[in-house]
Amino acid sequence: MNTLFINDSHLSLDKFATLCAQTLRKDDFPLARSADKNVLIYHREDLLAAAATDRQSLLCELHQALSAGPGVFVVQDLYSDVSVIDRSNSVFEDILVSEAANGGGGDHFAKAGSNGRIWNALQKVAERDADVFIEYYSNPLLALICEAWVGPGYEMTAQVNQVRPGGKAQQPHRDYHLGFQLNEVVARFPLPLQILSQYLTLQGAVAHSDMPPESGPTQLLPWSQQYAEGYLAWRDPRFIEFFQQHAIQLPLKKGDGLFFNPALFHAAGNNTTQDHVRTANLLQVSSAFGKTMERVNHVKVMEAIYPCLLNKALSGEQLQALVAASGEGYSFPTNLDTDPPLNGLVPKTQQQLLLEALQQRCSAEEFIRQLANHENKRKA
Repeated sequence: MNTLFINDSHLSLDKFATLCAQTLRKDDFPLARSADKNVLIYHREDLLAAAATDRQSLLCELHQALSAGPGVFVVQDLYSDVSVIDRSNSVFEDILVSEAANGGGGDHFAKAGSNGRIWNALQKVAERDADVFIEYYSNPLLALICEAWVGPGYEMTAQVNQVRPGGKAQQPHRDYHLGFQLNEVVARFPLPLQILSQYLTLQGAVAHSDMPPESGPTQLLPWSQQYAEGYLAWRDPRFIEFFQQHAIQLPLKKGDGLFFNPALFHAAGNNTTQDHVRTANLLQVSSAFGKTMERVNHVKVMEAIYPCLLNKALSGEQLQALVAASGEGYSFPTNLDTDPPLNGLVPKTQQQLLLEALQQRCSAEEFIRQLANHENKRKA
């Protein structure tokens, strides 16, 4: 059987269940203070002390926890002084009020408007309160955790998620990169690339409020990141049902950090409280390797070739090859406030824009206008 390019027929719930039935051996992770429901619990003081004496061993243990281990860990008191959390929350509230007045934004994996969401909170906080930004992101332990998974030269992004009283749970999912793609797109990537995807991003959440169980802290399925076919599986009703039966939740205190492999099946939980707003600053930290060697201005390339392309008779395969070499074929990075997903979970790409313009026989002037508008929407 083909094991490089897979489809839904390759999915095995039994294999998935076997992986998820593993039991954590706390002795394999000596820096952890404890384990709860197969989730490792670390403490800020222990990790900083370990970093001062044997930094490499610390990085190795945290990496192993996210790969060969359960795929998730908690760091208690990631921010021991929660005053910076409170100051950040004030900035978040100002942004949420401002954006709500302008129509607000959508949310991935949840009904638009059911949660509060701030896209690109990293930049927005820096622009509104530089002191808060500096104090928040100068946390050396946060930097150590990022480096443990994606190495040096990483790039940080942040999105605030609020789940309000009565807010409904997200659907279980995997995360960026391939977790944002439709199954027909995922299936075009050979399985080794699907596995590689999880090593390109670290997913984290800093608790900006206490998160008791009734507030719906993140539902997690330890070990699920080890299922290689999982980027095709998370929409399958059988896997969704399994997740709902076996996912666990842990309460967090304000200032705690939760970090997990982006391939871990997870979802925000139901907030069944009457008055508790659960707020998290979601961190997605990207590997330095997700970049090209040269900076290419694809807008100029497409502007240059489009008039000539209108008069060319290319086969479908020739056109696809040309478009792949000419424009960007990936939806990210973008500005999700102004360039929201239209179908599925991803916004339109340059390549899609070019193909649509050709199909509609747009004039060169009209295509250039559409392309400029597309670029402007993607700017932060």
